[in-house]
Amino acid sequence: MAKQPAAPNTPAETGDALPAHIFRQAVEQSALAISITDGDANILYANPSFQRTSGYEQQELVGNNESILSYRVTPKLVYETMWAQIKRQRPWNGLLVNRRKDGSRYLADLTISPVVDEDGNTTHYLGMHRDVTEVHRLERQVQNQKTLIESVVDAAQVAIVLLDEREHVLLDNQEYKKLIGDLGKEPAVKLLAALREQMGEAFAKAYDKHRNIAAREVCIELPKRASRWFSCSVSWFEEQDAGADAFYEPLRRHYLLLTIQDIGELKQQQETIRINGLRALLAEQERVQGLRETLAGAVYQLEEPLNMLSAVANMLERRRDAGSELPAVNALEEAMKKSREALETLRACIPSQDGEAMQPTNLNEILPDVLKLATASLLGAGIVVEWLPSDVSAVVHGHPAQLTNLFKQLVANAIEAINERRSGRRELRIACMTRPDCIEVYVEDSGPGIAEELRYKVFQPFFTTKGAARQHLGLGLAMAQEVATHHGGAIDIDPDYRNGCRVRVQLPRSGEHHG
Repeated sequence: MAKQPAAPNTPAETGDALPAHIFRQAVEQSALAISITDGDANILYANPSFQRTSGYEQQELVGNNESILSYRVTPKLVYETMWAQIKRQRPWNGLLVNRRKDGSRYLADLTISPVVDEDGNTTHYLGMHRDVTEVHRLERQVQNQKTLIESVVDAAQVAIVLLDEREHVLLDNQEYKKLIGDLGKEPAVKLLAALREQMGEAFAKAYDKHRNIAAREVCIELPKRASRWFSCSVSWFEEQDAGADAFYEPLRRHYLLLTIQDIGELKQQQETIRINGLRALLAEQERVQGLRETLAGAVYQLEEPLNMLSAVANMLERRRDAGSELPAVNALEEAMKKSREALETLRACIPSQDGEAMQPTNLNEILPDVLKLATASLLGAGIVVEWLPSDVSAVVHGHPAQLTNLFKQLVANAIEAINERRSGRRELRIACMTRPDCIEVYVEDSGPGIAEELRYKVFQPFFTTKGAARQHLGLGLAMAQEVATHHGGAIDIDPDYRNGCRVRVQLPRSGEHHG
């Protein structure tokens, strides 16, 4: 344990009784460069530390003016201010650039105190200085690095913001300031809240343990504006308290560095690629479906006369059994045999449905994709679209591409119907509703509607009302009905809807039909 200094209780230990040689020894051994000058700054005394700092010997200093240490880069105003201060018998402290005997320069932290006699006159000056060149160099280096880092951070093309543990913003860059203009006050708080909601318990654990979080995509919903997408990364770093209290017992503070990159354009490109891929997939599916319908129709058309020929052959066979000689019967039977073989070959050429796996499919996601696919047609026709998604999950078990094609056909037919009506309202409304046992989707258009007698015929293969003065819904309903049936659902036209046409699609909820 260190000894505590005893309280001065003897005359020998008081300042008044301290021997003069103790003062001299203290000055001689001081680490500070100390000098005593007369009133004109002529050096009368310089301690060994002064000699080491300046490079001059004692005999070279005594009798010379302090100005031998002066160097021209110190502004004249500094010296003028110094003299003005000490002439008023006030201490002065400041920085001077001094020159050593060998010509090298150093930065001196100088304090000058006037020595005043009993009559109040300044008789001498006590000067104390130390070489702070290295300290200044380190301070300037830190400042330069800080400026460099701030410049780099400010020039970064991503938003960077530093927050304390209470999520108060301490530092930010120009890109972050732009976000404030776009998203409102403190986007960092909104993004961290979105990350919490997205990651749940994983975010809480990472946050509590100060673990970094790699780039995560976050969507910020904005009222009456398109959603914004960002890639966010969270990094933590630790700072030790620089206060005196923490010198022996370090105190640590944690800071959160949030890096925010706007990926809206990237998401838009990805969405464009996805929609184009979906469009190509549906086009191929339509081509295959069209080929299926054509071949199936051809088989159907050929089967009818072949069945008639089969009936005729049976009649002729009965006559032959009655005793009549009919040589044509054998030829007819052979022709029919060849025809049926050809028909089976044609039937075998009908392509099967695609092998897309059945999976949970959210109609709240499928239907917006359908509208995106039809955007050009809708804008070209000047049609106002109203999309009403289901408030709760609208998941069915099915083939996503087939279901997309189903509703794509319905929307295409609705656009054709609206275009047939040259004037009046041009509106398309799509609503998705969740029922206890199924998901219902309504596709309503402001076209001329469908006549009562055609409600079921429009779903027959090869039936079309195109070109009629009224009742034109378009093509593709046969395929739409086939897809709905394949998924255990149904499709029909509401006979009571009077403002155009309303098509209703019902599909079993996920888990109730597995195809």
